[in-house]
Amino acid sequence: MRRHRTFVLGSAGALVTATLIAGAVAAPTASATTGGSSYGQGREAAGAAIAAARAEKAGIDWRDCPADWGLEKPIVCGWVSVPLDYAKPYGKQIKLAVDRIANTGTPAERQGALIYNPGGPGGSGLRFPRRVVTKAPVWVNTAKAYDFVGFDPRGVGKSAPISCVDPQEFVKAPKMDPVPDSEADKRAQRKLAREYAEGCAERSGAMLPYMTTPNTARDLDVIRAALGEKKLNFLGASYGTYLGAVYSTLFPTHVRRMVFDSVVDPSREKIWYQANLDQDVAFEGRWKDWQDWVAANDAAFHLGTTRAQVQAQWLKLRAAAKKAPLGGVVGPAELIGFFQSAPYYDSSWVPTATVLSQYAAGNVQAVIDAAAPDLSDTAGNATAENGNAVYTAVECADAKWPTSWKKWDRDNTRLHKDHPFMTWANAWLNLPCATWPAKQQTPVEVRTNRGLPQTLIVQSERDAATPYSGAVSLHHRLKGSRLITEKNAGSHGVTALVNPCVNQRVDAYLLSGTLDAADVVCGPHATPKP
Repeated sequence: MRRHRTFVLGSAGALVTATLIAGAVAAPTASATTGGSSYGQGREAAGAAIAAARAEKAGIDWRDCPADWGLEKPIVCGWVSVPLDYAKPYGKQIKLAVDRIANTGTPAERQGALIYNPGGPGGSGLRFPRRVVTKAPVWVNTAKAYDFVGFDPRGVGKSAPISCVDPQEFVKAPKMDPVPDSEADKRAQRKLAREYAEGCAERSGAMLPYMTTPNTARDLDVIRAALGEKKLNFLGASYGTYLGAVYSTLFPTHVRRMVFDSVVDPSREKIWYQANLDQDVAFEGRWKDWQDWVAANDAAFHLGTTRAQVQAQWLKLRAAAKKAPLGGVVGPAELIGFFQSAPYYDSSWVPTATVLSQYAAGNVQAVIDAAAPDLSDTAGNATAENGNAVYTAVECADAKWPTSWKKWDRDNTRLHKDHPFMTWANAWLNLPCATWPAKQQTPVEVRTNRGLPQTLIVQSERDAATPYSGAVSLHHRLKGSRLITEKNAGSHGVTALVNPCVNQRVDAYLLSGTLDAADVVCGPHATPKP
């Protein structure tokens, strides 16, 4: 979906999927050029225009990237200043880290900059230009026409990063089993979630009210202006699709080309509480797809020839880890943190099946090596904690969440009965939003405003993190959009996969603005081979 990371929610003992919903906030209903809306869009639209004009004049002072950023030449790096609060454009400013690699074609072939967001919320886009350095075959044609530009959104990585808990504490294991055995377990998880929310306020309270998707969309427009681009070319994956949807609502006349890959449902009724419940159902379905594949490849993995037999092996491992954490550090929560990558990406099917197979053959260390945290990786742990903090802050600020524990308990107890793989883990991950210490906004109604050009939506049929219905919802909201469906597939993040039916159409849109006359259904990309 980008490069989706998996995070473990330290304080709340729940798993995060940072691409998680990879999702969303809502934006004002009025276009940035018309002003006015219930979201304070009048003042904030004026502030965004002031900030963009300022950035256009200042430009970006491109330099060699700092050595510890891990971005090789000819990628260059710089900074763009944006207001913390767009209602006060002359008030406190924060700096956003951006990077760029020039188009590989001729000056005549250049069509501007293509900006990328990988999702989260909480994901860094700074590695996007490396798709050119590494000559990723899917992107060779697009790279001839566009500078590839990445950025760390507000609160992420190098861009005024926020934090909710000490990173080393965040990754410590084992954590509580997400599936509660008693009311006492639920009370303990509720306490952890409340403490996590309090930690966010203590460590990052000044930033929390402004960690919204509409503000990040405004930041995106300022970056566009700083690049000297009159119109935005944007590729968003997972939560990046929600960011793109909000941007297209706020700044319809600023859009040139926009690709939505693996779509968060932008409906006000879905953002964010219901979207996470929908995700639990989709994860269960994709978990079963993985089990079917493992069973079909029993000659390689020896875990059984039916889905039920593979599930029995999983439950055996889970029960053992619950009884006595493997190596003292891998319990059920850590197992979900590792194995949830299988429903996310086909590319994880072989590694996850291999680990389960090795455990079934008596190799416990294989599970420990795969699922235990690495306390020596302080930089990686800080990145994980920051990503989780941003995920929580944005989703909690974007929308009003239920505050009644009875509702949370009722909804998740009901869902868990038939969808046990992720339901409770996802609930605890998001529960800090029930006691969030900063203002929660009302999502905007994502829609087509005057001046928005045609856009392209790409979605796999069985995506777990962003269910297919989200793509249909966005397609209905964006007039003239085209939807490419990857049938009988479920990997999260389709545009980075090799599937000529998809790749050629994405290229055609980005390179010439060409779209099919109607929506398209493509066959699946190649299934992994053990």
